[in-house]
Amino acid sequence: MFGGTIHSAEDARRMAKRRLPWMVFDYIDGAAGGEAGARRNRADLDSVTLTPRILRDVSERLLATSLFGAPAGMPFGIAPMGMCNLSAPGADLMLARLAAQKHVPLGVSTVASTSMEEMIEVADGNAWFQLYFSGNGEGSFKLAERAKRAGYKTLVLTVDVPEVGWRPRELRNGFTMPFRIGPRQFTDFALHPRWSLKTLFAGRPDMANFAMPGFAFDRTESRAKASWETLRALRDRWQGNLVVKGVLGAEDALLLKQYGVDAVQVSNHGARQLESAPSPIQALPRIRQELGGDFPIFFDSGIRSGEDILKALVSGADFVFLGRILQFAIAARGEAGLHQLWDVLGKELSIAMAMLGKTNLLDK
Repeated sequence: MFGGTIHSAEDARRMAKRRLPWMVFDYIDGAAGGEAGARRNRADLDSVTLTPRILRDVSERLLATSLFGAPAGMPFGIAPMGMCNLSAPGADLMLARLAAQKHVPLGVSTVASTSMEEMIEVADGNAWFQLYFSGNGEGSFKLAERAKRAGYKTLVLTVDVPEVGWRPRELRNGFTMPFRIGPRQFTDFALHPRWSLKTLFAGRPDMANFAMPGFAFDRTESRAKASWETLRALRDRWQGNLVVKGVLGAEDALLLKQYGVDAVQVSNHGARQLESAPSPIQALPRIRQELGGDFPIFFDSGIRSGEDILKALVSGADFVFLGRILQFAIAARGEAGLHQLWDVLGKELSIAMAMLGKTNLLDK
């Protein structure tokens, strides 16, 4: 069914590009505007250098860490991603099974294609729910209450989407949810029959968290009404861990700490929102300096290798989240590809730690 071997994230992306319809690949791979922000993310990560240290006994290296007092098998986890089942039928549950097996957090998106209840069950509790504020916020607070009932202990509020970013690749392909099939989309699907037939057999992916009566979501609905008072109200209602994702400014990060959030996630949404936003790897050291050494800081955007993960960790992050490269691995080789890429990332990280003379991740 799936062929080839994945030796790197780029291998996975190349295979996925061949196998996915243009519309789906561009939805996963694309970024805002002319995509200079995505190139900046990559260039700035590439510009970070790691200085090797020699003659240190690094024969035993520990990659495990902890999050909010709970053990995590790796210092990297799965970022919340919408509509993962576009990459392959059942992709959401592949990610959930990986989270359970590896004991790492799985971000469950508001617009996941599998319900939050099923995701946390399959992930064996290793799941965090990601929340968008939209409209007047009534539906968002209802989702947070539902997540609490489902057993989620950590809520991730994404704050960098006051409006959905302008993504020309999506627009040129006519990407909408649900799909609207016109001549271009019909041709696209016909030229990728393996994906099309598997998807047709499994059923069209949809936003599963809104299949239940009383819940509705419009992907294009403005989220611009969210304010610091919104955050205060959410903090009052949510007694578990509260992470705010989409932070790039040190001043905002400090204010979030003062509002009582439990962690911030430095991210520019994979450059999918504001093309001219700074790269998170450039913002990270300033945010760490502002928040001090003990406050939890997570990181995502642009990560493509174990060395990238280590760059983020030594630059001030406590934990790193991976996104689209995991979808590429699933599109390339299914669940086997996902595990293959995950193992590659772990090996790359472990090798890089050895080169730097590190035996554990506490030694920044």
